[in-house]
Amino acid sequence: MLNEIVFDIETQNTFAEVENDFKKLKVSVVSIYSYATDTYQSFSEDELSKLWPILEKADRLIGYNSEHFDLPVLNNYYLGNLLELPSLDLLKKIKESLGIRLKLSDVAEATLDNITKSADGLQAIKWWKEGKIDEIKKYCEQDVRVTKELYDFGRTNNQLFYKNLVGEVLPFAVDFSFPNDQKEIKKSVNFTLPF
Repeated sequence: MLNEIVFDIETQNTFAEVENDFKKLKVSVVSIYSYATDTYQSFSEDELSKLWPILEKADRLIGYNSEHFDLPVLNNYYLGNLLELPSLDLLKKIKESLGIRLKLSDVAEATLDNITKSADGLQAIKWWKEGKIDEIKKYCEQDVRVTKELYDFGRTNNQLFYKNLVGEVLPFAVDFSFPNDQKEIKKSVNFTLPF
């Protein structure tokens, strides 16, 4: 079994608050799902040191808009380069297939039965300012659950669904397979730290 990790992050601030500077975005919570252990976990900003070994040992990181947002923000805290770890960005694959970017909630609503996002990133920032870390963790884990279910559906069916401008639910092809249909990974740790 591949040691794949589905993940999502929430931030303490918005792009507008940091003048669109990734370096100034701060993590509030990172949530993950591990296929190897079939468990969800969440890490607050002060617990990120516990997250790095999990990510480094993963065969692949799976996220939604993770190459453009999550990994660059996490790189603010990591000594290596998380973008060098094997990863799959579902949004990138969707854009390759359809030519457009879709919201996670829209793809989930069209594809999955009764599995949706529970809030949005702006609500998570409000919770951060109110000190409601447990609420952020619940929300972030739900986003991870939605991402995981979309990945599982796409991996099994080689397609997802979306609603077009007139509300029709339409399928589109996706390929979430491991590169070169690799079934087993020999490498057990992904080192990106500068030694």
